Amino acid sequence: MPNFLMKWIKALLILSVFLLIVANFDSPAIGDSYPLESVSTKENGQTSRIYRAEGKTVPEVAKELSELRQPDEISKEDAEHMFLIYSDELYHLQRDQAKPSDTLIEVDSKEYVRENYDSSFLQGYILASVLDDLFDGHKKSSTGSYRGYSSKDIYKPSGSYHVPSEAEKKAAPPITKEGTGSITKRSDSKKNSSTKVGQDGNLFKKQDTSSGGSTGKIVRSSDSSSSVSPKKSSVFSKPKSKSPPRTKAGSSGRITKRR
Repeated sequence: MPNFLMKWIKALLILSVFLLIVANFDSPAIGDSYPLESVSTKENGQTSRIYRAEGKTVPEVAKELSELRQPDEISKEDAEHMFLIYSDELYHLQRDQAKPSDTLIEVDSKEYVRENYDSSFLQGYILASVLDDLFDGHKKSSTGSYRGYSSKDIYKPSGSYHVPSEAEKKAAPPITKEGTGSITKRSDSKKNSSTKVGQDGNLFKKQDTSSGGSTGKIVRSSDSSSSVSPKKSSVFSKPKSKSPPRTKAGSSGRITKRR
């Protein structure tokens, strides 16, 4: 084989491997674009992490985050404060008072919310039924006056924030959590509707969509026109050939068709 042909084959193989690797990479989480700016941790699972979204408004950031991870509840659109509520966390998006062009993303554990936030402040943004669940149906009343990181110097939380160390940056989970999904192939058969493509290790193997019921067959008649036979027809059945006409002796000389 000529050397130039071998070089072309190697180049194509390298390009194919590169494209395959690129295709398998997921787009970066939005948390990778928003640097971790401040952290507060206390006992009993009270954690609060602050990220900065430079040059973005509160509604813009809320839209981006909700598209990456669908919240259980989201507050109405507001230029100053918005809340995204998840089963384990609360995202408090707030315009930075010191730099109004930026949005601060505060990710609080539910225990942190219960221990620090002013519940009357949250009532202006979150439905009462959601607040009941957040504060365990008011079984534990909040005595805090906290209203978010942007106003922490006025409404102080029980803990204090600090610049995160390298260890805390590495330990901090991303803002969004990656979801999982499966690829399924549609089928008219109920039996095959739940079968997943590639579950036997072969992504390119076609799914068996055959059904046990009888189906009609298309047969060709002697005059070359197509017709649909009844469902009971066999695939091996052939149209009956027409016999040649039978003559009948007689004075009239007529030709009759044999039955």
